[in-house]
Amino acid sequence: MARDPSHLPRACRHPAIQAKAAEAALEISRTAIEEQLKICGHKRDADVFELFLSQKELTEVIDLSRFKKLKYLWLHHNKLGLTADGHLPSSSARGCGCLFSCLAPLPQPSQLHGITFLTRNYCLAELYLNNNAIFDIEGLHYLPSLHILLLHHNELINLDATVKELKGMLNLKTLTLYQNPLCQYNLYRLYIIYHLPGVELLDRNQVTEKERRSMILLFNHKKAHIVQSIAFRGKVDASWDPRSPFKQKPAQRVPSDFAFANNVDKTMFDDPEDAVFVRSMKRSAMSITSLNWDTVPTREEKYLEEKDTGPAQMLTITLR
Repeated sequence: MARDPSHLPRACRHPAIQAKAAEAALEISRTAIEEQLKICGHKRDADVFELFLSQKELTEVIDLSRFKKLKYLWLHHNKLGLTADGHLPSSSARGCGCLFSCLAPLPQPSQLHGITFLTRNYCLAELYLNNNAIFDIEGLHYLPSLHILLLHHNELINLDATVKELKGMLNLKTLTLYQNPLCQYNLYRLYIIYHLPGVELLDRNQVTEKERRSMILLFNHKKAHIVQSIAFRGKVDASWDPRSPFKQKPAQRVPSDFAFANNVDKTMFDDPEDAVFVRSMKRSAMSITSLNWDTVPTREEKYLEEKDTGPAQMLTITLR
C-alpha cells in the first residue's frame, strides 16, 4: 500500500515541498508588512520608523534591510521558529520509520536559525521577539543601537551562544529571557549579569548592587581578591575567601618605653637649651639633597672660560 507523502515526517519530505512552504511563509510576511505600511500611510521606506507585526502567525520574515531608519519592531506572539505546519523543527530524520529512503537531514526552510532579516537595521533600538519559538538568535550582534530586547517565552537552549551574541551590544539596558530552557541553568541570572554588565533590567527585575558583587565573587576570583584587599586607601594582605572577606592580622603591641600625649619624659634640666637639644634629637631627621647650581658654569662662562669647570657640588640639608 502506498503512503501519502503529506503524512511523512517533516525531515523526510521532498525539498521542493519545503521550498514551497518557505515561499508561502515569506509571502505571508510580505503581505503583512505591506498592509502595515498602508495603515500607517508610509509611501517611502525612509519614512518607516516602526513596524507592528505581532499576532500575524508569521513563521518567517522577509529581509527588512530596506527600512534603514527602523527603530521599533514588534514581532511578538507569532510562530517564528516553527515550521510552516506549526510544529517545532526536527533535528534529525533518524527513526522516522518511513518506507521512503531519506537523505541527510537538511535544515527546515521555514524554521528560524537566526535573526537574519535584521542584519542591516543599525538604527533599531527596541525589538520585541517574545512569545515565539526561536531557538537561535544568531545575527543580533549586527544591532549596536539595540536598547530593549524581549526574548521571553521562546526555545533558547544554549546559554553560552546567547550571551556571546549579546556581548557586543553596549547600549542594551533591558533584557528578558525568562521562560526559555536556558533559564534552568544554575546561577543563570548572575551569569547574564556578569557577561552583560550594561544590562540594568533583567527579566523585569532591576539588577542590584548585591547581585553585581555576588557575580564578581563567583565568576572573577582575581577581581574579587583585589576588591576585598582594599581598605582605608591601602592594600592589606587578604586571601580570597567568601566566608572571611579580610584576613585578620595580629595586633601590634606598643613598646613599653613609649609615651602618649602629656605622659612624656619629664626629666628636669638646669639649662633650658639642654632640654631643647635633647628633645630635638628625639625627632626624626629629614634630609634634603639638591645640586649647588652656583658651581655649575653657564653656557656663556663655558664659552668664555671665565670659571673653572670643576665637578658640580651637592648640597645636603638635614632637618629635625
